[in-house]
Amino acid sequence: MATMGRPRTFDRDQAITQAMHLFWEHGYDSTSLSQLKEGIGGGISAPSFYAAFGSKEALFKEVLERYLDTHGRVTEGLFEEHLAPRDAIESTLRRSARMQCETSHPRGCLIALGVMNICSVQNPAVSAPLIETRNRNRAGLVACIERGMALGELPADTDPPAMAAVFDSFMLGLSVLARDGMPYEVLDAAVTQVMTVWDATNASMGQP
Repeated sequence: MATMGRPRTFDRDQAITQAMHLFWEHGYDSTSLSQLKEGIGGGISAPSFYAAFGSKEALFKEVLERYLDTHGRVTEGLFEEHLAPRDAIESTLRRSARMQCETSHPRGCLIALGVMNICSVQNPAVSAPLIETRNRNRAGLVACIERGMALGELPADTDPPAMAAVFDSFMLGLSVLARDGMPYEVLDAAVTQVMTVWDATNASMGQP
């Protein structure tokens, strides 16, 4: 009779969450196998870790999927066309600021922090999904601005990529400020300030 393998002594779902927090806090390159094993708990050995997740890289892929399905959904408003385009951008920025200051996980944004070497650009299997997600968010901002133009809320000569870059750089910068301990109230107030870019562009219509 075949001998049954030793059952796992850890909750796989919880392990993904713990690994997500470690990668989020320390970055891909700086998070060691030892840290992952300790964070997952259950006295998991290296062979058991690889049997459960395949590799550190494969685990990070699962972590990223978990993040995008949970915390990363704060940017989904950019793609909800029932929202007015200005509201879509503003609500996304406010939701992002709030999420990045929550105390139940590391501060900042896992996707945005990828800009600051959360993983090595020399490992495209790890960095490419982060870049792809940031590009998707950027495209969402451009689409909102183009909708604003089509609805007559922004001038016809508005440069969508340039205007999107203003909001995108602000959203990426929230991660640095959140990591530095900037209070949520300050970040939320900053969203009000940055949205004046839209309002000023709108107000310029009809002016010589």
